[in-house]
Amino acid sequence: MIQERAIAYFSMEIALYNGIPTYSGGLGILAGDLLKSAADLNVPIVAVTLLHEKGYFHQKLDEHGNQLEESVDWDPRDFLEPLQAVAKVEIENRSVKIRAWKYELRGNRGFTVPVYFLDANMDDNDPRDRSLTGNLYGGDSRYRLCQEVILGMGGIRMLRELGYHAIKKYHINEGHASLLILDLLNEARRRLDKRETDPETIESVRRQCVFTTHTPVAAGHDRFPPDLARSILGEREILHLNGFHGSDGLDMTRLALHLSGYINGVARKHGDVARAMFPGHPIQFITNGVHSVTWTSEPFQKLFDHYLPGWRQDSFMLRHALGIPKEAVWAAHLEAKQALLDLVNHKEKAGMDVPVFTIGFARRAAVYKRADLLFHDIAGLKKIATEVGPFQIIYAGKAHPQDHEAKAIITKIFQSQWALKNHIKMIYLSNYDMEMGKLITSGVDLWLNTPISPLEASGTSGMKACHNGVPQLSVLDGWWAEGHMEGVTGWAIAEDGKPTEGDDRNRDAANLYHKLEHVVIPMFYRDRERYINIMKHSIALNASFFNTQRMVQEYVTNAYLSL
Repeated sequence: MIQERAIAYFSMEIALYNGIPTYSGGLGILAGDLLKSAADLNVPIVAVTLLHEKGYFHQKLDEHGNQLEESVDWDPRDFLEPLQAVAKVEIENRSVKIRAWKYELRGNRGFTVPVYFLDANMDDNDPRDRSLTGNLYGGDSRYRLCQEVILGMGGIRMLRELGYHAIKKYHINEGHASLLILDLLNEARRRLDKRETDPETIESVRRQCVFTTHTPVAAGHDRFPPDLARSILGEREILHLNGFHGSDGLDMTRLALHLSGYINGVARKHGDVARAMFPGHPIQFITNGVHSVTWTSEPFQKLFDHYLPGWRQDSFMLRHALGIPKEAVWAAHLEAKQALLDLVNHKEKAGMDVPVFTIGFARRAAVYKRADLLFHDIAGLKKIATEVGPFQIIYAGKAHPQDHEAKAIITKIFQSQWALKNHIKMIYLSNYDMEMGKLITSGVDLWLNTPISPLEASGTSGMKACHNGVPQLSVLDGWWAEGHMEGVTGWAIAEDGKPTEGDDRNRDAANLYHKLEHVVIPMFYRDRERYINIMKHSIALNASFFNTQRMVQEYVTNAYLSL
Protein backbone atom coordinates (compact mmCIF):
# COMPACT_ATOMS: atom_id res chain seq x y z
CA MET A 1 0.00 0.00 0.00
CA ILE A 2 1.37 3.41 -0.98
CA GLN A 3 1.25 5.88 1.89
CA GLU A 4 0.44 9.43 0.80
CA ARG A 5 3.21 11.50 2.37
CA ALA A 6 5.44 13.91 0.43
CA ILE A 7 8.05 14.74 3.09
CA ALA A 8 10.08 12.48 5.39
CA TYR A 9 11.70 14.10 8.43
CA PHE A 10 14.67 12.39 10.10
CA SER A 11 16.00 13.34 13.53
CA MET A 12 18.14 11.45 16.07
CA GLU A 13 15.92 12.80 18.84
CA ILE A 14 12.28 13.89 18.87
CA ALA A 15 10.53 15.29 21.95
CA LEU A 16 6.79 14.72 21.77
CA TYR A 17 5.66 14.51 25.37
CA ASN A 18 7.29 14.27 28.76
CA GLY A 19 6.56 10.56 29.19
CA ILE A 20 8.50 9.65 26.03
CA PRO A 21 12.14 10.40 27.04
CA THR A 22 13.65 10.27 23.55
CA TYR A 23 15.31 13.70 23.66
CA SER A 24 18.19 15.47 25.37
CA GLY A 25 17.60 19.12 24.64
CA GLY A 26 16.82 21.76 22.05
CA LEU A 27 17.34 19.62 18.94
CA GLY A 28 14.68 17.14 20.06
CA ILE A 29 12.33 19.84 21.32
CA LEU A 30 12.61 21.65 17.99
CA ALA A 31 11.88 18.42 16.08
CA GLY A 32 8.80 17.65 18.15
CA ASP A 33 7.48 21.20 17.91
CA LEU A 34 8.00 21.24 14.13
CA LEU A 35 6.00 18.04 13.75
CA LYS A 36 3.19 19.32 15.99
CA SER A 37 2.84 22.42 13.82
CA ALA A 38 3.03 20.29 10.67
CA ALA A 39 0.07 18.34 12.03
CA ASP A 40 -1.77 21.60 12.80
CA LEU A 41 -1.13 22.84 9.24
CA ASN A 42 -2.00 19.55 7.46
CA VAL A 43 1.52 19.22 6.04
CA PRO A 44 1.93 15.71 4.50
CA ILE A 45 4.98 14.68 6.51
CA VAL A 46 6.18 11.49 8.19
CA ALA A 47 8.95 11.36 10.81
CA VAL A 48 11.65 8.85 11.71
CA THR A 49 13.76 8.64 14.86
CA LEU A 50 15.24 5.99 17.20
CA LEU A 51 13.43 4.40 20.12
CA HIS A 52 16.07 5.04 22.84
CA GLU A 53 14.46 2.50 25.14
CA LYS A 54 16.72 3.61 28.01
CA GLY A 55 16.10 7.26 27.28
CA TYR A 56 18.80 9.92 27.63
CA PHE A 57 19.38 9.60 31.37
CA HIS A 58 17.77 10.46 34.68
CA GLN A 59 19.83 13.12 36.43
CA LYS A 60 20.52 13.14 40.15
CA LEU A 61 22.58 15.84 41.86
CA ASP A 62 24.26 15.25 45.20
CA GLU A 63 24.72 17.96 47.83
CA HIS A 64 27.88 19.21 46.10
CA GLY A 65 26.32 19.38 42.64
CA ASN A 66 27.97 16.23 41.31
CA GLN A 67 25.81 14.80 38.53
CA LEU A 68 24.85 11.14 38.74
CA GLU A 69 23.23 9.38 35.78
CA GLU A 70 20.65 6.59 35.81
CA SER A 71 18.84 4.84 32.96
CA VAL A 72 15.29 5.97 32.39
CA ASP A 73 12.61 3.39 33.07
CA TRP A 74 9.85 3.71 30.48
CA ASP A 75 7.74 1.22 28.57
CA PRO A 76 7.13 2.06 24.87
CA ARG A 77 3.90 0.05 25.01
CA ASP A 78 2.41 2.74 27.23
CA PHE A 79 2.69 5.33 24.43
CA LEU A 80 3.49 3.67 21.10
CA GLU A 81 1.99 1.08 18.77
CA PRO A 82 4.33 -1.81 17.81
CA LEU A 83 4.31 -2.60 14.08
CA GLN A 84 4.96 -5.87 12.27
CA ALA A 85 7.17 -4.44 9.51
CA VAL A 86 10.85 -5.38 9.62
CA ALA A 87 13.74 -3.72 7.78
CA LYS A 88 17.40 -4.73 7.63
CA VAL A 89 20.76 -2.97 7.55
CA GLU A 90 24.30 -4.28 7.30
CA ILE A 91 26.62 -3.42 10.19
CA GLU A 92 30.14 -4.93 10.27
CA ASN A 93 28.96 -7.47 7.66
CA ARG A 94 26.13 -8.59 9.96
CA SER A 95 22.49 -8.33 9.03
CA VAL A 96 20.67 -6.30 11.69
CA LYS A 97 16.87 -6.41 11.85
CA ILE A 98 14.89 -3.31 12.78
CA ARG A 99 11.28 -2.99 13.80
CA ALA A 100 9.24 0.19 14.34
CA TRP A 101 6.91 1.69 16.91
CA LYS A 102 4.34 4.25 15.80
CA TYR A 103 3.00 7.41 17.40
CA GLU A 104 0.39 9.56 15.68
CA LEU A 105 0.50 13.28 16.38
CA ARG A 106 -2.95 14.80 15.97
CA GLY A 107 -3.15 18.43 14.92
CA ASN A 108 -5.74 20.95 15.99
CA ARG A 109 -7.82 20.27 12.85
CA GLY A 110 -7.64 16.47 13.21
CA PHE A 111 -4.82 15.82 10.70
CA THR A 112 -2.28 13.25 11.92
CA VAL A 113 1.48 12.98 11.47
CA PRO A 114 2.96 9.50 12.01
CA VAL A 115 6.25 9.30 13.92
CA TYR A 116 8.19 6.03 13.68
CA PHE A 117 10.65 4.98 16.40
CA LEU A 118 13.20 2.43 15.14
CA ASP A 119 14.14 -0.46 17.44
CA ALA A 120 16.99 -2.97 17.04
CA ASN A 121 16.22 -4.91 20.23
CA MET A 122 14.97 -8.03 18.44
CA ASP A 123 15.58 -11.67 19.36
CA ASP A 124 17.17 -12.54 16.01
CA ASN A 125 19.88 -9.89 16.33
CA ASP A 126 23.38 -10.38 17.65
CA PRO A 127 23.57 -9.28 21.32
CA ARG A 128 25.97 -6.51 20.24
CA ASP A 129 23.28 -5.05 18.03
CA ARG A 130 20.24 -5.35 20.27
CA SER A 131 21.42 -2.42 22.41
CA LEU A 132 22.09 -0.04 19.51
CA THR A 133 18.78 1.78 19.94
CA GLY A 134 19.07 1.81 23.74
CA ASN A 135 20.72 5.08 24.76
CA LEU A 136 20.51 8.51 23.18
CA TYR A 137 24.06 9.81 22.59
CA GLY A 138 25.48 6.96 24.64
CA GLY A 139 28.58 4.87 24.07
CA ASP A 140 31.59 5.55 21.89
CA SER A 141 32.12 6.51 18.22
CA ARG A 142 31.35 2.99 17.07
CA TYR A 143 28.03 2.97 18.92
CA ARG A 144 27.15 6.39 17.49
CA LEU A 145 27.95 5.44 13.89
CA CYS A 146 25.96 2.22 14.22
CA GLN A 147 23.01 4.26 15.45
CA GLU A 148 23.36 6.59 12.48
CA VAL A 149 23.32 3.64 10.08
CA ILE A 150 20.04 2.53 11.66
CA LEU A 151 18.53 6.01 11.60
CA GLY A 152 19.51 6.96 8.05
CA MET A 153 19.70 3.78 6.01
CA GLY A 154 17.38 1.79 8.27
CA GLY A 155 14.91 4.67 8.32
CA ILE A 156 14.65 4.80 4.53
CA ARG A 157 14.22 1.03 4.33
CA MET A 158 11.57 1.03 7.04
CA LEU A 159 9.60 3.71 5.21
CA ARG A 160 9.70 1.54 2.09
CA GLU A 161 8.52 -1.49 4.09
CA LEU A 162 5.64 0.60 5.41
CA GLY A 163 4.60 1.65 1.90
CA TYR A 164 6.03 5.16 1.66
CA HIS A 165 7.07 5.24 -2.00
CA ALA A 166 5.85 8.70 -2.97
CA ILE A 167 8.12 10.85 -0.81
CA LYS A 168 9.54 13.85 -2.66
CA LYS A 169 11.71 15.47 0.05
CA TYR A 170 13.89 14.06 2.82
CA HIS A 171 14.58 16.53 5.61
CA ILE A 172 17.82 15.71 7.46
CA ASN A 173 17.64 17.40 10.86
CA GLU A 174 21.35 17.71 11.73
CA GLY A 175 23.98 15.34 10.34
CA HIS A 176 23.04 12.23 12.32
CA ALA A 177 20.72 10.98 9.56
CA SER A 178 23.01 11.81 6.61
CA LEU A 179 23.56 8.15 5.69
CA LEU A 180 20.05 8.06 4.26
CA ILE A 181 21.78 9.65 1.26
CA LEU A 182 23.50 6.30 0.56
CA ASP A 183 20.19 4.57 0.07
CA LEU A 184 18.86 7.44 -2.03
CA LEU A 185 21.96 7.15 -4.26
CA ASN A 186 21.40 3.41 -4.60
CA GLU A 187 17.75 3.99 -5.51
CA ALA A 188 18.67 6.71 -7.98
CA ARG A 189 21.23 4.49 -9.75
CA ARG A 190 18.62 1.76 -10.16
CA ARG A 191 15.99 4.25 -11.31
CA LEU A 192 18.34 5.87 -13.83
CA ASP A 193 19.95 2.54 -14.81
CA LYS A 194 23.44 3.72 -13.81
CA ARG A 195 26.35 1.52 -12.85
CA GLU A 196 28.21 4.33 -11.08
CA THR A 197 27.36 7.46 -9.10
CA ASP A 198 27.62 10.04 -11.87
CA PRO A 199 26.63 13.76 -11.84
CA GLU A 200 23.09 12.97 -13.00
CA THR A 201 22.62 10.55 -10.10
CA ILE A 202 24.02 13.06 -7.63
CA GLU A 203 21.79 15.83 -8.89
CA SER A 204 18.76 13.56 -8.69
CA VAL A 205 19.44 12.91 -4.99
CA ARG A 206 20.33 16.52 -4.27
CA ARG A 207 16.89 17.62 -5.47
CA GLN A 208 15.34 15.32 -2.84
CA CYS A 209 17.31 16.44 0.23
CA VAL A 210 16.85 19.28 2.70
CA PHE A 211 19.50 19.73 5.40
CA THR A 212 19.26 21.79 8.58
CA THR A 213 22.48 22.43 10.48
CA HIS A 214 22.00 23.46 14.10
CA THR A 215 25.31 24.37 15.67
CA PRO A 216 28.57 26.30 15.25
CA VAL A 217 30.10 24.13 18.02
CA ALA A 218 32.54 21.54 16.63
CA ALA A 219 31.28 18.79 18.96
CA GLY A 220 27.87 19.04 17.30
CA HIS A 221 29.22 17.77 13.97
CA ASP A 222 29.84 14.02 13.79
CA ARG A 223 33.10 12.84 12.24
CA PHE A 224 34.27 9.23 12.13
CA PRO A 225 37.74 7.81 11.34
CA PRO A 226 38.10 6.14 7.92
CA ASP A 227 38.87 2.70 9.36
CA LEU A 228 35.82 2.79 11.62
CA ALA A 229 33.59 3.85 8.72
CA ARG A 230 34.94 1.02 6.53
CA SER A 231 34.50 -1.51 9.32
CA ILE A 232 30.87 -0.61 9.97
CA LEU A 233 29.64 0.37 6.50
CA GLY A 234 31.77 -1.90 4.35
CA GLU A 235 34.06 -0.95 1.49
CA ARG A 236 31.27 -0.98 -1.10
CA GLU A 237 29.29 1.73 0.65
CA ILE A 238 32.39 3.79 1.35
CA LEU A 239 33.19 3.83 -2.38
CA HIS A 240 29.88 5.56 -3.03
CA LEU A 241 30.95 8.30 -0.62
CA ASN A 242 34.13 9.20 -2.53
CA GLY A 243 34.32 12.97 -2.77
CA PHE A 244 31.63 13.48 -0.15
CA HIS A 245 33.60 13.17 3.08
CA GLY A 246 36.64 14.92 4.48
CA SER A 247 40.13 13.49 4.07
CA ASP A 248 40.21 12.86 7.82
CA GLY A 249 37.29 10.46 7.68
CA LEU A 250 33.53 10.37 7.35
CA ASP A 251 32.10 13.83 8.01
CA MET A 252 28.32 13.60 8.36
CA THR A 253 27.74 17.34 8.08
CA ARG A 254 29.75 17.69 4.88
CA LEU A 255 28.04 14.64 3.39
CA ALA A 256 24.67 16.34 3.90
CA LEU A 257 26.00 19.70 2.67
CA HIS A 258 27.28 18.19 -0.59
CA LEU A 259 24.12 16.20 -1.33
CA SER A 260 21.32 18.59 -0.28
CA GLY A 261 19.55 20.99 -2.58
CA TYR A 262 18.35 23.23 0.24
CA ILE A 263 20.50 23.94 3.30
CA ASN A 264 19.64 26.21 6.20
CA GLY A 265 20.85 27.45 9.53
CA VAL A 266 18.38 28.13 12.32
CA ALA A 267 18.59 31.92 12.77
CA ARG A 268 19.63 34.89 10.64
CA LYS A 269 22.99 35.24 12.42
CA HIS A 270 23.56 31.48 12.38
CA GLY A 271 23.11 31.50 8.61
CA ASP A 272 26.02 33.95 8.38
CA VAL A 273 28.12 31.87 10.79
CA ALA A 274 27.37 28.62 8.92
CA ARG A 275 28.35 30.15 5.56
CA ALA A 276 31.68 31.18 7.09
CA MET A 277 32.17 27.67 8.53
CA PHE A 278 31.31 25.93 5.26
CA PRO A 279 32.31 28.25 2.40
CA GLY A 280 31.02 27.38 -1.02
CA HIS A 281 27.66 26.08 0.17
CA PRO A 282 24.47 28.13 -0.40
CA ILE A 283 23.29 28.11 3.21
CA GLN A 284 20.02 29.96 3.88
CA PHE A 285 18.33 30.49 7.24
CA ILE A 286 14.96 29.72 8.76
CA THR A 287 14.78 30.97 12.33
CA ASN A 288 13.54 28.40 14.83
CA GLY A 289 10.32 28.64 16.80
CA VAL A 290 8.37 26.74 19.44
CA HIS A 291 4.91 25.18 19.33
CA SER A 292 2.76 27.89 20.85
CA VAL A 293 0.11 25.76 22.55
CA THR A 294 2.64 23.29 23.96
CA TRP A 295 4.74 25.95 25.70
CA THR A 296 2.05 28.38 26.84
CA SER A 297 1.16 27.78 30.49
CA GLU A 298 -2.40 27.08 31.57
CA PRO A 299 -2.98 30.59 33.00
CA PHE A 300 -1.86 32.23 29.76
CA GLN A 301 -3.80 29.75 27.64
CA LYS A 302 -6.94 30.82 29.47
CA LEU A 303 -5.95 34.47 29.07
CA PHE A 304 -5.41 34.08 25.31
CA ASP A 305 -8.61 32.05 24.89
CA HIS A 306 -10.53 34.95 26.40
CA TYR A 307 -8.85 37.90 24.72
CA LEU A 308 -7.35 36.36 21.56
CA PRO A 309 -9.77 33.65 20.36
CA GLY A 310 -8.31 31.72 17.44
CA TRP A 311 -4.70 31.88 18.69
CA ARG A 312 -4.55 28.08 18.98
CA GLN A 313 -5.09 27.77 15.23
CA ASP A 314 -3.15 30.92 14.26
CA SER A 315 -0.14 31.86 16.40
CA PHE A 316 0.09 35.20 14.63
CA MET A 317 -3.03 36.22 16.58
CA LEU A 318 -0.71 36.76 19.56
CA ARG A 319 0.31 40.08 17.96
CA HIS A 320 -2.88 41.52 19.46
CA ALA A 321 -1.64 40.89 23.03
CA LEU A 322 -1.03 44.61 23.50
CA GLY A 323 -4.79 44.96 23.87
CA ILE A 324 -4.99 42.64 26.88
CA PRO A 325 -5.47 44.61 30.15
CA LYS A 326 -2.25 44.79 32.15
CA GLU A 327 -4.04 43.59 35.30
CA ALA A 328 -5.10 40.40 33.48
CA VAL A 329 -1.55 39.77 32.21
CA TRP A 330 -0.10 40.24 35.70
CA ALA A 331 -2.72 37.98 37.29
CA ALA A 332 -1.91 35.20 34.80
CA HIS A 333 1.79 35.66 35.46
CA LEU A 334 1.34 35.42 39.23
CA GLU A 335 -0.65 32.21 38.80
CA ALA A 336 2.13 30.68 36.68
CA LYS A 337 4.76 31.90 39.14
CA GLN A 338 2.89 30.42 42.08
CA ALA A 339 2.79 27.03 40.32
CA LEU A 340 6.55 27.10 39.81
CA LEU A 341 7.35 28.19 43.36
CA ASP A 342 4.97 25.61 44.80
CA LEU A 343 7.04 22.95 43.04
CA VAL A 344 10.37 24.47 44.07
CA ASN A 345 9.38 24.94 47.69
CA HIS A 346 7.77 21.52 47.99
CA LYS A 347 10.52 19.60 46.21
CA GLU A 348 13.58 21.47 47.45
CA LYS A 349 12.33 23.33 50.56
CA ALA A 350 13.73 26.48 48.92
CA GLY A 351 11.52 28.93 50.81
CA MET A 352 11.06 31.18 47.77
CA ASP A 353 8.49 33.97 47.80
CA VAL A 354 6.15 35.07 44.99
CA PRO A 355 6.70 38.84 45.45
CA VAL A 356 10.48 38.48 45.05
CA PHE A 357 12.03 39.10 41.61
CA THR A 358 12.90 35.67 40.15
CA ILE A 359 15.54 34.92 37.53
CA GLY A 360 15.41 31.68 35.52
CA PHE A 361 18.11 29.80 33.64
CA ALA A 362 17.24 26.29 32.42
CA ARG A 363 19.08 24.81 29.47
CA ARG A 364 21.13 21.81 28.47
CA ALA A 365 24.39 22.25 30.37
CA ALA A 366 27.21 23.00 27.92
CA VAL A 367 30.36 25.06 28.38
CA TYR A 368 29.54 27.64 25.70
CA LYS A 369 26.21 28.46 27.38
CA ARG A 370 28.13 29.81 30.42
CA ALA A 371 25.49 29.04 33.03
CA ASP A 372 27.92 30.24 35.72
CA LEU A 373 28.51 33.74 34.29
CA LEU A 374 25.97 35.21 36.72
CA PHE A 375 28.30 34.28 39.61
CA HIS A 376 31.41 35.94 38.23
CA ASP A 377 31.37 38.45 41.09
CA ILE A 378 29.68 37.08 44.20
CA ALA A 379 30.23 40.31 46.15
CA GLY A 380 28.67 42.30 43.32
CA LEU A 381 25.59 40.10 43.34
CA LYS A 382 25.20 40.50 47.10
CA LYS A 383 25.48 44.27 46.69
CA ILE A 384 22.68 44.35 44.09
CA ALA A 385 20.41 42.20 46.26
CA THR A 386 21.05 44.38 49.30
CA GLU A 387 20.97 47.87 47.76
CA VAL A 388 18.67 47.57 44.73
CA GLY A 389 16.16 44.85 45.57
CA PRO A 390 15.99 41.20 46.56
CA PHE A 391 16.02 38.49 43.92
CA GLN A 392 16.01 34.69 43.78
CA ILE A 393 17.41 32.34 41.15
CA ILE A 394 16.18 29.05 39.67
CA TYR A 395 18.49 26.83 37.61
CA ALA A 396 18.10 23.51 35.80
CA GLY A 397 19.92 21.58 33.11
CA LYS A 398 21.65 18.28 32.34
CA ALA A 399 25.28 17.87 31.28
CA HIS A 400 26.20 15.10 28.85
CA PRO A 401 27.61 12.19 30.89
CA GLN A 402 30.99 12.53 29.14
CA ASP A 403 31.15 16.34 29.28
CA HIS A 404 33.21 16.79 32.43
CA GLU A 405 33.68 20.54 31.88
CA ALA A 406 29.92 21.04 31.81
CA LYS A 407 29.54 18.93 34.94
CA ALA A 408 32.13 21.15 36.65
CA ILE A 409 29.98 24.19 35.86
CA ILE A 410 27.06 22.60 37.72
CA THR A 411 29.25 22.02 40.79
CA LYS A 412 30.48 25.60 40.55
CA ILE A 413 26.88 26.83 40.62
CA PHE A 414 26.29 24.75 43.75
CA GLN A 415 29.36 26.35 45.33
CA SER A 416 27.97 29.78 44.44
CA GLN A 417 24.69 28.81 46.08
CA TRP A 418 26.52 28.27 49.37
CA ALA A 419 28.49 31.49 48.94
CA LEU A 420 25.26 33.44 48.48
CA LYS A 421 23.49 31.82 51.41
CA ASN A 422 21.66 34.34 53.64
CA HIS A 423 21.74 36.89 50.80
CA ILE A 424 20.09 35.33 47.73
CA LYS A 425 17.82 32.26 47.60
CA MET A 426 18.83 29.93 44.85
CA ILE A 427 18.12 26.39 43.68
CA TYR A 428 19.36 24.03 40.98
CA LEU A 429 16.55 21.63 40.07
CA SER A 430 17.55 18.12 39.03
CA ASN A 431 16.36 16.10 36.02
CA TYR A 432 15.33 18.96 33.75
CA ASP A 433 12.65 17.78 31.31
CA MET A 434 9.78 19.17 29.22
CA GLU A 435 7.37 19.50 32.14
CA MET A 436 9.91 21.30 34.30
CA GLY A 437 10.97 23.47 31.37
CA LYS A 438 7.41 24.67 30.87
CA LEU A 439 7.03 25.52 34.57
CA ILE A 440 10.30 27.48 34.70
CA THR A 441 9.92 29.36 31.42
CA SER A 442 6.43 30.47 32.41
CA GLY A 443 6.98 31.09 36.13
CA VAL A 444 10.06 33.30 36.44
CA ASP A 445 10.11 37.09 36.05
CA LEU A 446 13.19 37.22 33.83
CA TRP A 447 14.78 34.75 31.44
CA LEU A 448 18.57 34.83 31.48
CA ASN A 449 20.77 33.61 28.63
CA THR A 450 24.55 34.06 28.56
CA PRO A 451 26.14 32.13 25.65
CA ILE A 452 29.51 32.85 24.10
CA SER A 453 28.65 34.63 20.86
CA PRO A 454 28.51 33.45 18.06
CA LEU A 455 28.14 29.86 19.36
CA GLU A 456 24.38 30.04 20.05
CA ALA A 457 22.86 28.91 16.76
CA SER A 458 19.33 29.81 17.82
CA GLY A 459 18.13 28.74 21.26
CA THR A 460 14.45 28.23 21.95
CA SER A 461 14.12 28.49 25.74
CA GLY A 462 13.61 32.26 25.55
CA MET A 463 10.91 31.74 22.92
CA LYS A 464 8.99 29.61 25.40
CA ALA A 465 9.39 32.34 28.00
CA CYS A 466 8.03 35.06 25.73
CA HIS A 467 4.90 33.00 25.08
CA ASN A 468 4.24 33.49 28.79
CA GLY A 469 5.09 37.17 28.89
CA VAL A 470 8.54 36.63 30.45
CA PRO A 471 11.11 39.15 29.15
CA GLN A 472 14.67 38.10 28.33
CA LEU A 473 18.08 39.44 29.30
CA SER A 474 20.57 37.88 26.90
CA VAL A 475 23.71 38.13 24.86
CA LEU A 476 22.83 39.26 21.32
CA ASP A 477 23.27 35.88 19.70
CA GLY A 478 21.00 33.28 18.09
CA TRP A 479 17.34 34.21 17.88
CA TRP A 480 17.72 37.08 20.36
CA ALA A 481 19.67 39.04 17.75
CA GLU A 482 16.34 39.15 15.87
CA GLY A 483 13.86 39.26 18.76
CA HIS A 484 15.60 41.91 20.87
CA MET A 485 14.24 45.44 21.08
CA GLU A 486 15.92 47.19 23.99
CA GLY A 487 13.45 48.09 26.71
CA VAL A 488 10.57 46.81 24.55
CA THR A 489 10.85 43.00 24.44
CA GLY A 490 13.66 42.73 26.98
CA TRP A 491 17.30 43.72 27.31
CA ALA A 492 20.70 42.91 25.83
CA ILE A 493 23.89 41.98 27.61
CA ALA A 494 25.96 44.23 25.36
CA GLU A 495 28.73 46.83 25.28
CA ASP A 496 27.07 50.25 24.89
CA GLY A 497 24.19 48.58 23.11
CA LYS A 498 26.45 46.90 20.53
CA PRO A 499 26.80 43.12 20.08
CA THR A 500 29.95 41.54 21.46
CA GLU A 501 31.67 38.27 20.61
CA GLY A 502 34.08 35.94 22.36
CA ASP A 503 34.41 34.71 25.92
CA ASP A 504 35.30 37.94 27.77
CA ARG A 505 33.79 37.09 31.11
CA ASN A 506 34.84 40.33 32.81
CA ARG A 507 33.16 42.39 30.10
CA ASP A 508 29.98 40.30 29.85
CA ALA A 509 29.51 39.93 33.62
CA ALA A 510 29.94 43.70 34.08
CA ASN A 511 27.30 44.38 31.41
CA LEU A 512 24.98 41.78 32.94
CA TYR A 513 25.29 43.28 36.44
CA HIS A 514 24.80 46.79 35.08
CA LYS A 515 21.47 45.87 33.47
CA LEU A 516 20.24 44.06 36.56
CA GLU A 517 21.30 46.84 38.94
CA HIS A 518 20.31 49.92 36.99
CA VAL A 519 17.48 48.82 34.69
CA VAL A 520 15.71 45.50 35.22
CA ILE A 521 15.36 45.09 38.99
CA PRO A 522 14.55 48.78 39.65
CA MET A 523 11.86 48.65 36.96
CA PHE A 524 10.33 45.47 38.39
CA TYR A 525 9.96 46.98 41.88
CA ARG A 526 9.41 50.67 41.13
CA ASP A 527 7.72 50.86 37.73
CA ARG A 528 5.59 47.73 37.54
CA GLU A 529 3.33 49.14 34.82
CA ARG A 530 6.31 49.62 32.51
CA TYR A 531 7.56 46.11 33.29
CA ILE A 532 4.16 44.64 32.40
CA ASN A 533 4.23 46.62 29.17
CA ILE A 534 7.47 44.86 28.24
CA MET A 535 5.82 41.54 29.11
CA LYS A 536 2.98 42.35 26.71
CA HIS A 537 5.40 43.34 23.94
CA SER A 538 7.35 40.10 24.38
CA ILE A 539 4.12 38.24 23.56
CA ALA A 540 2.93 40.53 20.78
CA LEU A 541 6.22 40.99 18.96
CA ASN A 542 8.14 37.81 19.75
CA ALA A 543 5.69 34.99 20.52
CA SER A 544 3.63 35.88 17.45
CA PHE A 545 6.70 35.34 15.23
CA PHE A 546 9.07 32.91 16.98
CA ASN A 547 6.77 29.92 16.73
CA THR A 548 6.84 26.72 14.69
CA GLN A 549 3.69 27.62 12.76
CA ARG A 550 5.61 30.41 11.00
CA MET A 551 8.72 28.21 10.85
CA VAL A 552 6.95 25.26 9.18
CA GLN A 553 5.31 27.60 6.66
CA GLU A 554 8.79 28.83 5.73
CA TYR A 555 10.06 25.27 5.32
CA VAL A 556 7.12 24.42 3.08
CA THR A 557 7.60 27.49 0.89
CA ASN A 558 11.39 27.68 0.79
CA ALA A 559 12.49 24.04 1.08
CA TYR A 560 9.76 21.47 0.51
CA LEU A 561 8.17 23.09 -2.56
CA SER A 562 11.47 24.31 -4.05
CA LEU A 563 13.57 22.66 -6.76
